[in-house]
Amino acid sequence: MSTLLEQLHAQAGEFIGLRRDIHHHPELAFDEHRTSALVAAKLESWGYAVERGLGGTGVVGRLVRGKGKRRLGLRADMDALPIDEATGLAYASSHAGVMHACGHDGHTAMLLAAAHHLAERGRFDGTLNLIFQPAEEGGGGALRMMEDGLFDKYPCDAIFAMHNMPGLPQGRLALREGPAMASSDYATVTLAGIGGHGAMPHRTADPIVAAASIVMALQTVVSRNIDPLQMAVVTVGAIHAGKANNVIPQSAVLEISVRALDREVRGRLEERIKALVAAQAESFGVKAQIDWRPGYAVLVNTPEETAFAREVALELLGPERVTLQAPALPGSEDFAFMLERVPGSYLLIGNGEGDSHGACMVHNPGYDFNDDNVAIGSAYWVLLTERFLRD
Repeated sequence: MSTLLEQLHAQAGEFIGLRRDIHHHPELAFDEHRTSALVAAKLESWGYAVERGLGGTGVVGRLVRGKGKRRLGLRADMDALPIDEATGLAYASSHAGVMHACGHDGHTAMLLAAAHHLAERGRFDGTLNLIFQPAEEGGGGALRMMEDGLFDKYPCDAIFAMHNMPGLPQGRLALREGPAMASSDYATVTLAGIGGHGAMPHRTADPIVAAASIVMALQTVVSRNIDPLQMAVVTVGAIHAGKANNVIPQSAVLEISVRALDREVRGRLEERIKALVAAQAESFGVKAQIDWRPGYAVLVNTPEETAFAREVALELLGPERVTLQAPALPGSEDFAFMLERVPGSYLLIGNGEGDSHGACMVHNPGYDFNDDNVAIGSAYWVLLTERFLRD
């Protein structure tokens, strides 16, 4: 196995350069025109059949070898975030307010490096579908690609994806069977009261007092309505109300984020939050309007495919560099929608720990993908492909 890693290390420089080029030219959700064009051109030059524009700016590359009937999907995301970069790197973002702060540039580079190796030296029998997805960062690019017929045009027997994780040792692979990442839902609560002079509150229906009570009451949803052994999060991230200290405003607005690791818990959270907000608002004489926006689903890794992914990780790196059942994460990922259609698994690759530059958390202005992962990540994809599509 060291031979495969050596081969991927030998070609890593080219793809580290490509990763830094993508990092230097970040693009937001559904605006990944330069990135998708670069990906498509590379795949075409290596002999892949390429479709552009799936889901807006998505790209799929297909490579068929032999007469094997098995079909494998590998997915990478391409979009950046609306963040001002503060790394000071030579290849830092050239676009103000846009930055690859989650490592999607690295995910794309790893899959491209694997694609190149598999086109030149890959030993497999079957169909390989490489999926380069737009708009993972809240845009639901996975759904858009699926609505455009992703799995109708490119059916897969299994699908896999990988994400870097700061805080894990660089290059360590972490896998998990079952629920691995949380659902994410969002609610905007608008409270309509009766405004008036702050010195005469008895002539008003104060939406700020109602909002304060709702914030406190929402804390009981998790502590009193959800099984203590289940994970759930209800966060009020913003309150907007009033402009002056002697004026009771007409309205107040709360922005709420809701997460769960179980589909039934997710439904229970929505039910209780809506009921609690309505009852609290009524008790204060104000009216509540709730705009509930479903986000990403719970990401659930299927047992058979996760067991297979573990075997590949152990073969590549050995047990000392593999976590077989990692903790679940409260973050969300729209690969969850693909896993609702196709069995598969989502794994993590350590970006660095301690004081290393790779330990900076994602969605941070100081974050950068660890280039040492390009060889390991691409080697993993190569080995997984060759083991899944055995010739």
